[in-house]
Amino acid sequence: MSDENEIDYGKLNKRVVFTENEHRHAKFILKYKEDGFKQSHFFRAVITAYIEDDLAFRQFVETIKPTPKRTRKKDKKLREKGEQLMSDLGLNKGDIDNIFDLIEKEHPDL
Repeated sequence: MSDENEIDYGKLNKRVVFTENEHRHAKFILKYKEDGFKQSHFFRAVITAYIEDDLAFRQFVETIKPTPKRTRKKDKKLREKGEQLMSDLGLNKGDIDNIFDLIEKEHPDL
């Protein structure tokens, strides 16, 4: 006979804990109750979506995923290189913002 404290396998004896400020915690409680959840059901559903690689949840995860340090360094170097190139060409940010307008004036048929 299956124990009510078992899901798939194993006992429900592991805790996932983090801290949050009082205001956000209160807003969270109101929101999950408004949606008809119990806190445990909500978090189990989130964990399941994450470990089962649910497509919609995966898309959300991609939007919040931290950028690796290596990528941040590469991005910074590319930005600096772009800024230097703009400076070398005598362009400023306003010129870049208006470049498509200038192209459209020069070539209206494009």
